[in-house]
Amino acid sequence: MDFLKKNDELKGDAPIGTPSVSKRRKFLSGAAGAGAVALGFPMIAKGQATPISMRWQSTWPAKDIFHEYANDFAKKINDMTGGELKIEVLPAGAVVPAFGLLDAVSKGTLDGGHGVLAYHYGKQNALALWGSGPSFGMDANMLLSWHKYGGGRDLLTKLYNSISANVVSFPYGPMPTQPLGWFKKPVTSANDLKGLKFRTVGLSIDLFTAMGAAVNALPGGEIVPAMDRGLLDAAEFNNASSDRVLGFPDVSKVCMLQSFHQNAEQFEIMFNKTRYDALPARMKAIIENGVEAASADMSWKAVDRYSKDYAEMQSKQGVKFYRTPTAILQQQLTAYDQAATKKSSENPLFKEIEASQRAFAERAVRWDLDTNVNRGMAFNHYFGKPAATTNKKA
Repeated sequence: MDFLKKNDELKGDAPIGTPSVSKRRKFLSGAAGAGAVALGFPMIAKGQATPISMRWQSTWPAKDIFHEYANDFAKKINDMTGGELKIEVLPAGAVVPAFGLLDAVSKGTLDGGHGVLAYHYGKQNALALWGSGPSFGMDANMLLSWHKYGGGRDLLTKLYNSISANVVSFPYGPMPTQPLGWFKKPVTSANDLKGLKFRTVGLSIDLFTAMGAAVNALPGGEIVPAMDRGLLDAAEFNNASSDRVLGFPDVSKVCMLQSFHQNAEQFEIMFNKTRYDALPARMKAIIENGVEAASADMSWKAVDRYSKDYAEMQSKQGVKFYRTPTAILQQQLTAYDQAATKKSSENPLFKEIEASQRAFAERAVRWDLDTNVNRGMAFNHYFGKPAATTNKKA
């Protein structure tokens, strides 16, 4: 289809429609003076840049709020470059499957994409350390702080170089703690996970496998159909808005909140490195600052949209939310440590990244816990009812 064809950059100094030099001279020599020239011939900037078009794909269905986030980023860049760079974002599957994004961007089949690093777990398992697992107590915004100021950016470049990936990566967009998942009945102990056909991705595969689940990694758009057909007993995806629009309330009425399997994940904006390196320096600066602007905007939009869908799933769709029991959370930490120890022994880069995160987290999380007040006290004071408690509906 025409909209899937990659736009080539136009060559030459003059834009399309600019008169040839000889015609221009003839016109000027026949003019009646400078005033006539000014009135009869509009000014055209010599060497005006031809717009650069990029074709992207997200790893999300078109209806998911995650695909909306991808388009939000593209619009910011398109607007800030004044149309000099035009990014078009297609939904998952338009060019390649969701899990094929890294290869497609690296090879230049796509100019860029929007997804999460855990989706590249099969290429290099250490990539999942950007948000898959407990992250030593860091939340997603802290992990992004580690990425920018604690050495994560250089380590990510080193990781991609280790698998010869021709990409430039920008982690952004801190996600709230993700639910344990959607189940047929409330989960009261780790024994309830044993033997369950369960969907998750990244290092969470190892964590839930260690807890006895039979794990199947599926992209977002395939989860609910698999649950509907009985191919999955339970699954996790991400948040109230995504889960709702993907149809989880149609196949389950029980969602367990809070988990350590992905409590610090963020998104990834990815460019083909060859295409990115060819961009003018000022355009690269716009992109880098645009990533941070989009990161803040995404986190604000998430608060608004997720809270609305969380409330409406309870009031309109009969979903019951429960807080995951503390004993299960503790077992998750133990299971993760076992999996991470094994990965570290097999993958020196995994071990190096974990050591860097651990050092940053010990300082940052201690400061966070000592500094920030318990907001639950204020909530209970103003709204007259406690927040969700273990084994009780939210």
